[in-house]
Amino acid sequence: MKVVITDFISRDDPLQPEKSILGAAAEIVSLDAHKEDELVGMVEDADAIMIYHLLPALSAKTIKRLRRCKLIVRGGVGYDNVDWAAARERGIPVANVPDYGTEEVADSAIGMTLSLTRGIGFLNSRLRDGQGPWMYHQAKPLQRLRGRVFGIIGLGRIGSAAALRAKALAMDVAFFDPFKPDGFDKALGVRRVDTLDELLSQAHVLSLHCPLTAQTHHMIDAVAIGKMRPGSYLVNTARGGVLDTTAIPEAISSGRLAGAGIDVLEHEPPGDDDVLVRAWKNPEHPAYHRVLINPHAAFYSEQGLMEIRLKASEACRRAVSGEMIRNVVN
Repeated sequence: MKVVITDFISRDDPLQPEKSILGAAAEIVSLDAHKEDELVGMVEDADAIMIYHLLPALSAKTIKRLRRCKLIVRGGVGYDNVDWAAARERGIPVANVPDYGTEEVADSAIGMTLSLTRGIGFLNSRLRDGQGPWMYHQAKPLQRLRGRVFGIIGLGRIGSAAALRAKALAMDVAFFDPFKPDGFDKALGVRRVDTLDELLSQAHVLSLHCPLTAQTHHMIDAVAIGKMRPGSYLVNTARGGVLDTTAIPEAISSGRLAGAGIDVLEHEPPGDDDVLVRAWKNPEHPAYHRVLINPHAAFYSEQGLMEIRLKASEACRRAVSGEMIRNVVN
């Protein structure tokens, strides 16, 4: 059988995790592609395809060319870069790996929260630049976290893990998720709110943990941020497209946001014309000291990276062996 890894894994990688699951009977090819056109002539005879997040799209035009594919597995949680509806029309299951980075992403969301709300990143940035006195009051006013509202959009696996961590900080955890059945609030000991506006008006920290869909694209924009409490904080470790980052520099300048932690951007890597990145790099803009940007790294740990490769490989093994495939999303 032939298993093709479209992106993320370099061409010269020894592929030991994949080989340990798929065995010598499988030909495993890593393309390290960054554009869909690079797949032409390389995937048509694949029995299974692994796709990560560096390839922007696996669209219908490619899926229609697949002759014997039994599975497309997204090595990650989100699957917005796969045309799962086109795959369904061809009878090809699309699966994801929903649990590999749960702890890491939740830890990153809380890490950004603490860095922002305790002034850690802000003070470090100011002192490194030689700005202001060697005194705590550069970061004023910081508020005690106990009892402050940690607002979550999307109470899935990662949202739930973040909720438990925020509870450990004695924060008042509230969430908005219209697709979540009743009872999870009771199971986790958190509060459910019925509308997004209600969550926005309450949150001291707003943390995004929802998938990117047509409904959630730019769910948090200038209008939504304008409904947040003055001096609040925004953290996004979900998908770049959920947040319209062009609204952040003005929100920081006006004081509506006291800080933002961004792990994911809509276009990665960002171009030189990215509004947020320009402000973040500009020493004259308040975002320079009050915005944290990471390169889509919240998922990463050595253990998590190994887990995702093994679980994606296991999904491929099950598919080509005719066993039940787990975590099918289409």
